[in-house]
Amino acid sequence: MAVAMASSGTTLGLYTNLKAIDKHPIAKASLFTCSFGSDPVQGFCNFSKKRFPSSEARLLLQASPAAAVVGESPQETEEVPIPKVIIDQDSDPNATLVEITFGDRLGALIDTMNALKNLGLNVVKANVYLDSSGKHNKFAITKVSTGRKVEDPELLETIRLTIINNLLEYHPESSSQLAMGAAFGVVQPSQPVDVDIATHIRVYDDSPERSLLQVETADRPGLLVDLVKIITDINIAVESGEFDTEGLLAKATFHVSYNGNAISKPLQQVLANSLRYYLRRPSTEEASF
Repeated sequence: MAVAMASSGTTLGLYTNLKAIDKHPIAKASLFTCSFGSDPVQGFCNFSKKRFPSSEARLLLQASPAAAVVGESPQETEEVPIPKVIIDQDSDPNATLVEITFGDRLGALIDTMNALKNLGLNVVKANVYLDSSGKHNKFAITKVSTGRKVEDPELLETIRLTIINNLLEYHPESSSQLAMGAAFGVVQPSQPVDVDIATHIRVYDDSPERSLLQVETADRPGLLVDLVKIITDINIAVESGEFDTEGLLAKATFHVSYNGNAISKPLQQVLANSLRYYLRRPSTEEASF
């Protein structure tokens, strides 16, 4: 099935001085349902065979005003650290864990937490720790409506892009190290990532009941939704996982299975080939087939 990789699941609009995410609620999964629960057999995603309409989840990333970087500050003369956003569905059975790092430049992230609350989410707990890579802000989020972790891939992607939106707004220098900075930042990345070179896919057995899929590729809006859809389109179940944004790259780890078992070697090859085909053609449209 052809998928419009540039826009499936999440649509971006460019607005100057936009300071808030579009507050329309995320449509519940009439197109698909997804469970990233701890049960390796019961957790799975089901998709219909429809393309994701652009109206399902709309995220508007801010283009930071040029005035925000007029004049030099001490941070502008330093090397810009690599921003990292980790969305962890594995570690806590009841909550989605989010970790944000940007060297030692992040504050309390009150605005980011408020933006997540506007998506119908609760920040259950938060903590900060320091190591050699910088200051790590880590918190757990649940849905207000259920009190449980987020299981909808579209909402997970919206959470990720909400965090990146706030990074671009309050730390405009981060745009030089983020894929979204090319369109929405005041400083574009100096060396865009070649998607053919950056894409790496590995599949291997994790246990008799499931396999581990690792994907590394150039980041872009909607990528998390795209990956889950590609996997489930070939009837492979996604049980849980972690999605990391590290600067210009995205790194995903998924526990996957087929009919409650680890994926066979031939099916592993089919999965890897499908992902490479779509990831290396991010602007492919259905009309081209």
